[in-house]
Amino acid sequence: MEQQATGRAGRIERIIREHLAPVELRIHDDSARHAHHVHVRDNGVQAGESHYNVLIVSPAFDQMGRVQRSRMVHDLLAEEFAGGMHALSLVLRTPHEQARMDAA
Repeated sequence: MEQQATGRAGRIERIIREHLAPVELRIHDDSARHAHHVHVRDNGVQAGESHYNVLIVSPAFDQMGRVQRSRMVHDLLAEEFAGGMHALSLVLRTPHEQARMDAA
């Protein structure tokens, strides 16, 4: 059984799994690389909870363009942004698109 992430990463995972039923989900906390940013120093955002790289492979993205996919994920995570998440780098693919990437 996979161990669930805690904190903000855990909340992101729960929201994405609940709403998008991904076949693949990778969440990488990249906050340590950004600890020197003014936003982190001035707003007191804790290191480890501000910058994320996320890969989502989901059939929910079928028939959606890149912008629509991104807006959907940003809308789902709006509370995290309101709570101090500063940056989110997204790779959003359908299972078919991921299969093509894996075959290349």
